[in-house]
Amino acid sequence: MKKFFSILLIVVAVIAVLGTNSLAQQKFLAIATGGTGGTYYPLGGALAQLISEKVPGLVATAQTSGASVANCNLIGNHEIETAFSQANTTYWCYAATGLQEGKEPITNLRGIASIYPETIHIVATKASGVKTIADLKGKRVGVGAPNSGTEADARIILNAHGLTYDEMSIDYIDFNEVADRLIDGQIDAGFTTAGYPTSSIINIATTRDLVLVPVDPVVAQKLVDDIPYYGITEIPAGMYRGVDEPVLSLATPALWVCDSKLDPTLVYKMTKALWENNDILAEVHAQGKNIKLETALNGMAVPLHPGAELYYKEIGAIE
Repeated sequence: MKKFFSILLIVVAVIAVLGTNSLAQQKFLAIATGGTGGTYYPLGGALAQLISEKVPGLVATAQTSGASVANCNLIGNHEIETAFSQANTTYWCYAATGLQEGKEPITNLRGIASIYPETIHIVATKASGVKTIADLKGKRVGVGAPNSGTEADARIILNAHGLTYDEMSIDYIDFNEVADRLIDGQIDAGFTTAGYPTSSIINIATTRDLVLVPVDPVVAQKLVDDIPYYGITEIPAGMYRGVDEPVLSLATPALWVCDSKLDPTLVYKMTKALWENNDILAEVHAQGKNIKLETALNGMAVPLHPGAELYYKEIGAIE
C-alpha cells in the first residue's frame, strides 16, 4: 500500500510539473482597443480569438481603453503589448508633433498592419437644429474620450471651421456616452471616429431622428493637404436609418501597432495569422471586409516591427 501511494505521489508530481511547464510555455498578450460602442472593440475581440487559435502557445485578449492616444501611451509605458490606433494620432505620438507637440515622443511604437479606414462621424439630433459644423456654436457637444483619436479629430475639424471649444459646451465622453446623451437629449451633437456602420450610432438611429453633419469640402481638402494620414471620404446613403444622402467626411487608417520590445518571432506569427485568416474578421463586422493584404501598409505611420517586416518581405509586399 505504501508503495502504491509513493508511486501515486510521483505521478501527481510529474503531472504538476508538466502542467507548470505547459503554462510557462504559453504567451499572454493583450490588444488595447477602444470603447465597446466603436469598431475597435468587436474587431479586436475577433482578432484576439483568431491569433489565439492560429498561433500555438499564444493566449490573446482584447481590452477596452480610451482608444488611440491612450493606447499609444500604454505601449509607450510598456503597459500593454499591442493596440489599435488611428494613423494620424499614432504618428503624432511617435514624433511628438501635431496635437502631441511638446510631449515626449513614443519611440517604441512599431507597426504590424494597416487594417481598415476609420471615418469621422459628426452626429446631431434633428431636434437640435444642427445641419452644419458652424451650427455647433453654442451647442452641447461630445468630442470623444480624453486622449482619444476622436477628440483629436474633433479639435482639428472644429478649429479648421473657425470654431474653438470655448464657443460651445464640451463633454469629453466616449462613443457609448455620446449615444446615450444624444438619445436622452443631454447633448446636441457628438463626434465618433470609427469604421461604419458603428453600433453606437445605429443605437441612436433606433430611437431618435439623427443628422450626419458634413465637413465643408473646401475645409476637407485643406486638411488633407496639410495633415498626413487624412483622406476625403463619404459615409454612404442608407448606412444609418434616416440618412438618405451621402455625407462628406474625412477618414484615417486604423493601425495595429505594438511595442518594439515584442518578440520578432511572435510578431511574425501574428502577422502571418492575420493575413492568412483575415476572411474570418469580415464575419464579425462590416469593416472586416476592408481588412485586405493589398492595403496592409497603407498609411503606416511608424516603422514596421521587424517580425512584421519579415513577413511582408517574405510575401514580396516590400523589398
